[in-house]
Amino acid sequence: MSLSDPIGDMIARVKNAQDRSHKKVSLPSSNFKTKIADILKNEGFIKDFKVSTDNNKSILSLELKYHSGNPVISAFERVSKPGRRIFSSADGLPKINNGLGIAIISTPKGVMTDIDARKQRVGGEIICKVF
Repeated sequence: MSLSDPIGDMIARVKNAQDRSHKKVSLPSSNFKTKIADILKNEGFIKDFKVSTDNNKSILSLELKYHSGNPVISAFERVSKPGRRIFSSADGLPKINNGLGIAIISTPKGVMTDIDARKQRVGGEIICKVF
């Protein structure tokens, strides 16, 4: 089954798993999703992730993180969608909740947070916001 928006599917699966207080969520893997998971882990939004192969299909498993029974990710929303792409220069990158959250940006230098993109003075497509 092909998805028209695999990143949107990833976000929906994480939100749904957190609503049900699941410890882990599994989804089809891709290099792009793995990079997003790596950013979420480095920023402390998830505990860990791993990529495994099952019947010639790679599966990404995210281990969700909770604090006092509440999910660490309180808001996880898609910004740039397949129907409407949102691009920004390095100066125009948004600050998420006055710097408490992050925006994940796809730049010519790779996938990175808005903070790293500002440091490297590079803009790109705003994939999603996490808070």
